[in-house]
Amino acid sequence: MAKSKVRKKAVYTPPQKSKAPEVSPRFLVPTMITLWLLGLAWIAVFYVTASTGTDIPVMTDLGNWNLGIGFTAIILGVILSTRWR
Repeated sequence: MAKSKVRKKAVYTPPQKSKAPEVSPRFLVPTMITLWLLGLAWIAVFYVTASTGTDIPVMTDLGNWNLGIGFTAIILGVILSTRWR
């Protein structure tokens, strides 16, 4: 059986670059958690006021758009969480 040829040259491996660890901005985590809680509270208050018939001037006028506002705040918090290091 024929013998396989041995590689004469070593495979090139580029030198590793040392990279400083990335740090999140200080405002990121408090903003992220605030958006989550604000969205959750907005939706909860909307459901409670809608079920009891309580009239909150701005919230009652918005109707079901309140769900969009609450979920938008939660989604923005999730988007910010992808930037967290």
